Amino acid sequence: MCELHGVTRSGFYAWCSRQPSQREQDDEALKERVRQVHAESRGFYGSPRVKGQLCLDGCSVGRRRVAG
Repeated sequence: MCELHGVTRSGFYAWCSRQPSQREQDDEALKERVRQVHAESRGFYGSPRVKGQLCLDGCSVGRRRVAG
């Protein structure tokens, strides 16, 4: 499989053992906050309203990132 993707075995295993990047950590925190806002709205809020609520809470994020 490593040959197919053009990576070395050691590079693959190094990638597997790496810590999540800052962006991945931020995405996980954002996902949890989006779920919380959605649950607080009893499931009525879509991505535009969730994004609006996050902006009111001080989290600057785009609608597409919230929707994804």
